[in-house]
Amino acid sequence: MIYIEPELLERVNTWLTPAFDTDTQDYIKNLIADNPKELKESFYKDLEFGTGGMRGIMGIGTNRINKYTLGKNTQGLSNYLHKVFPDENIKVAIAYDCRHNSKSLAKVVADVFSANNIEVFLFEDLRTTPELSFTVKHLDCHCGIVLTASHNPPEYNGYKVYWQDGGQLVPPQDAAIISEIQSLDYSEIKFEANEKLIHLIGKDVDDAFINASVKNGSFTSQEAKDNLKIVFTSLHGTSITTIPETLNRAGYKQVYIVEEQREPNGDFPTAKSPNPEEPEALKMALNLANKINADIVIGTDPDSDRLGVAVRNNNNELVLLNGNQTMVVMTDFLLQQWQKNGKLDGNEFIGSTIVSTPMMQELADSYKVECKIGLTGFKWIAKMIKDFPNQDFVGGGEESFGFMVGDFVRDKDAVTATLLACEIATQAKANDSSFYQELLKLYVKHGLYKERLISITKKGIEGANEIKQMMIDARKSPFAEINGSKVIRLEDYQSSVSKNMVTGEESQIMIPKSNVLIYYTEDGSKIALRPSGTEPKIKFYISTNTALKNVSDFTDVEQTLETKIDAIIKDMKLN
Repeated sequence: MIYIEPELLERVNTWLTPAFDTDTQDYIKNLIADNPKELKESFYKDLEFGTGGMRGIMGIGTNRINKYTLGKNTQGLSNYLHKVFPDENIKVAIAYDCRHNSKSLAKVVADVFSANNIEVFLFEDLRTTPELSFTVKHLDCHCGIVLTASHNPPEYNGYKVYWQDGGQLVPPQDAAIISEIQSLDYSEIKFEANEKLIHLIGKDVDDAFINASVKNGSFTSQEAKDNLKIVFTSLHGTSITTIPETLNRAGYKQVYIVEEQREPNGDFPTAKSPNPEEPEALKMALNLANKINADIVIGTDPDSDRLGVAVRNNNNELVLLNGNQTMVVMTDFLLQQWQKNGKLDGNEFIGSTIVSTPMMQELADSYKVECKIGLTGFKWIAKMIKDFPNQDFVGGGEESFGFMVGDFVRDKDAVTATLLACEIATQAKANDSSFYQELLKLYVKHGLYKERLISITKKGIEGANEIKQMMIDARKSPFAEINGSKVIRLEDYQSSVSKNMVTGEESQIMIPKSNVLIYYTEDGSKIALRPSGTEPKIKFYISTNTALKNVSDFTDVEQTLETKIDAIIKDMKLN
């Protein structure tokens, strides 16, 4: 007889009631008999909303993505919408990506909304996440849903919720909605659709989104655009539906698509990981670019909110830039455009996050604009725009390969950012420079900042407990020095306390609480510890910097910082 803990058994037994179909019940009975470990993984907790919505492995159980967990989310959200907008015709927009079951799960979500007398605008086929964010405002919806797990492995799917402004859920709506969901019984989910309330949308919204992207991201003459050679890969994801046409409408004719990766496919058969942060993901694109001597390579993740950019260095070799590098070049370019057009009067701001490069602050200072810093995740940058309507948002990004151009989309947007990257490369080439050389010029002006991300994967129940313990230990016994340099400030975003480690003086951190710890050392290094909100990982963000007098010194100075980061990793025992 297999022993099952009482609490787990209670959760499992709920799913053996008539509220669940017979296939689900039979599957659970087989787990009880044959696979108690998988049973526990599937039911030991409820999936939670994290940094980028709810993500999880597809399957049966409370800790899995399925029609019941998403149905419960949607029922709770429907109840909340009716409470908040009691006398309004409530409207929602729904999009989905290329992952397995995304289309069928999107229809389940649409059915539940419609069963609750909510009007639904459902995309006829897969679309990008930024287009969903745009659509919420474009169609004057009260909220939006996108079914996606971004760059997670093929077995994952997810559920992201957007509010009226086109940004993802933030306080206080998130807690209120989660409370509404948790108060529900699965038997309360209304699955019977009112098909009259479900409208398919497609080309008209596509055209509006693409035209808005071109308007916000195109600054360059046609003659200059004719000289840029672009290689693009959608990595089997949704961006194939919009990016090629966006580049075409913006006037780019030399766009070469990696054909082997054009077809949307939730298995991502040609990529070990559909993550543009990984050089391996862009290998086919880089090979094509070298074959045709392209100027720039761009690849996007499955839901097209993040992009990887590779450009030619001073030795004419293609190199993949990291998210911090792409972000500072894009931000500086946008600030230049605003300045040229006389639009900078000091009332503007750019956005970044606590784990991204401190160089964003240097850029803001040089243009006399504000740099607002928030928690990880673009929902916080979108919240900045909402919270400060009297200030103009120029652009912003985060280290994880995301960028947002202006405020017409309120989430990271690889569509408009792809166009922006091409604009930068085009103008630079026309001026006998390059994207890469523009980055080096910024390093000379503001200092050479070098960052590296270390991710440690810890899967399952044991992994989650290990990550939890690692953060507890870091708080209990913080480093007094790192790589021989004294820690002069320690920021704990869970307790909202910033402590001067020299004087002992404490001050309050005035942004929402989060499970993040950041060390600042005497030599200017910054090391942040943070459990991922979307993957079973703990992440260490390392940033170092030093002056760069001349572009010709870049290779040597960069290597000095790389060596320093290696030493930090060794000292913190992260390798």
